[in-house]
Amino acid sequence: MNLQVNGAEFQFDTGSSIGQLLKQLDLHPDRVVLELNQNILNTADNINTQLHDGDKLEIIQFVGGG
Repeated sequence: MNLQVNGAEFQFDTGSSIGQLLKQLDLHPDRVVLELNQNILNTADNINTQLHDGDKLEIIQFVGGG
């Protein structure tokens, strides 16, 4: 399955969920904001959402510092 993630093309397993994708990208669901096909998602509520070929996903990561 081909996905566009932050403007770049990526190949992922067919039937992957948002949670599986974040795990493959080594990202923690509590530290990101997601936009799937121009819809902002609450990550906790949508972790099991299935992704489909051609989906466009924007991932914004929270960064802490001091």
